[in-house]
Amino acid sequence: MAKNSKKSTKKNVRSGMAMIQATFNNTIITLTDGEGNTLVQGSPAVIGFSGSRRSTAFAATKAAQDTAKKAIKKYGLKEVKVFIKGPGSGRNAAVKGLDAAGLRITSLIDRTPIPHNGCRSRKAPRN
Repeated sequence: MAKNSKKSTKKNVRSGMAMIQATFNNTIITLTDGEGNTLVQGSPAVIGFSGSRRSTAFAATKAAQDTAKKAIKKYGLKEVKVFIKGPGSGRNAAVKGLDAAGLRITSLIDRTPIPHNGCRSRKAPRN
């Protein structure tokens, strides 16, 4: 008796969303379909950056390019709405990486959470 194996079908997604979370230590890029279901996720650690090199703008660019190329190849993604969250150095670099990989950016929205005098913020880093 033959096993019933699921045949993987290529899900064709023309437009989606790109969520970029840029912290001081890392940048996480998530590409989703229009409903918010994750298609591809990536970060500088996935492509080999480790330690303090993960927090650089160059690492964010490379991670965004790698993630976008995977989504284009696997799902046929063409255009994205970009949502940015966080204060990190990889914010703009990740957007440039998505653009350089061949994704068309339709809109750019900043969703960085800003407290309206909520919790006390953490101490500022010394320079």
